[in-house]
Amino acid sequence: MKILLTGATGYIGKRLLPLLLDQGHEVICCVRDKNRFYYPDKASKNIQLIEVDFLDPQSVEKIPEDIDAAYYLIHSMSGAANYDELERISASYFKEKINRTNAKQIIYLSGIVNDKSLSKHLSSRKAVEEILKNGKTPTTTLRAGIIVGSGSASFEIIRDLVHKLPVMITPKWLNTKCQPIAIADVLEFLIRSLLNPKAYNESFDIGGPDILTYKQMLLQFAEAKKLKRYIYIVPVMTPKLSSYWLYFITSTSFKLASALVSSMKVEVVCCDTRINDLLNVKPMSYKLALQKALIKIDEDAVASSWKDSQISGQFKGSVSYYLKVPKKDCFIDRRKRKIIDRNSTISKIWSIGGETGWYYGDWLWSLRGFIDKIFGGVGARRGRTSKHEIHAGDVLDFWRVVYANKEQGKLILYAEMKLPGEAWLEFKIFNNTLYQAATFKPRGIWGKIYWYSVLPFHGFIFKGMINELTS
Repeated sequence: MKILLTGATGYIGKRLLPLLLDQGHEVICCVRDKNRFYYPDKASKNIQLIEVDFLDPQSVEKIPEDIDAAYYLIHSMSGAANYDELERISASYFKEKINRTNAKQIIYLSGIVNDKSLSKHLSSRKAVEEILKNGKTPTTTLRAGIIVGSGSASFEIIRDLVHKLPVMITPKWLNTKCQPIAIADVLEFLIRSLLNPKAYNESFDIGGPDILTYKQMLLQFAEAKKLKRYIYIVPVMTPKLSSYWLYFITSTSFKLASALVSSMKVEVVCCDTRINDLLNVKPMSYKLALQKALIKIDEDAVASSWKDSQISGQFKGSVSYYLKVPKKDCFIDRRKRKIIDRNSTISKIWSIGGETGWYYGDWLWSLRGFIDKIFGGVGARRGRTSKHEIHAGDVLDFWRVVYANKEQGKLILYAEMKLPGEAWLEFKIFNNTLYQAATFKPRGIWGKIYWYSVLPFHGFIFKGMINELTS
């Protein structure tokens, strides 16, 4: 079968693709930027890659007509302030195009919307569901609440809070009930729904067997990690204060934190679980989902992360836009060193950031990340998805990877921190020499003032870094 997969570089899409290929399907992957698409067998004859902007009706026409089914996995909760309007536009263009194809089914992953009072985020998901259902192509909607899996936004926020706060003074929404579901079960429902006539024109709630409060979820995570944690709930924390609490403690952006806080006040509990019997799926418990996620992290086998799928900070448009590092009207710190062992140096470069750190002056990098958070930036807490692998589009603390080629020994990072300008960090090995360059393109007088104010630190930070990388 020929299956259309939207959001192929997203958290769910990256994990669904290999499952579809394993079943022998030909998969047409819709992405906004081909440079961000990574798959070990990218040249597989069963993968077709097309660049599609679902806000552009002409771009949507690239979707072929001879498809058998389509997955709609497009969400923009952490994007623009009017993301709900953009989601409706995207869904409308998608529906109109799919209606003109041979597709027998649309499968949409939504949120549980059983509460009478919905957040903006959940209302948007429901609106998209209605748009898709009003087309001529049969639609299957799977409504999930909290998804538990290595790299999921919910899981990473829980992990951050439990690891960093032995005692938590928390807002009252921690008493809200939810029904978490393991990422493995979400994928199982998505696969088993495919071209199943029993699922056509139906909406199903999917969830695990446990109904828990967010407080219980945090405490069970602490128990799984053998950590003693104390949680005290206070009624005085406003939504804005709650958003700042999540923003400064966890790796989430402020926009995403605000959207999550709004949604976390709404109960997300399944009302109709007949799909479990219909598809013969028995979802695992929350504790088992936690165990599986923690094993993946320990094994450095996280398949996808919400941080990598999110376009944030100053990063706009395609990766290719940032590949050409400017030279004109820029300040550049250039350094080079002979390397002792090429493989060792490449291994160090490909492990940079995250838990490894930046090899020199880590406390200064952390301080810069903290300052960035204060000014509304992404900060340095995002870390990295894999400890040893890097691909274009990945997050690396407050950088975004725009180019990564191990064979060439070349890595280019673009800064997503708040800056009065734009910044790049490059590493390139040529003729047994490592070339390192930090480039800053200032924006006006404040950009120049910024560069000269941090210039005294560059002398030992970048010198220390290249010395460690080549030793």
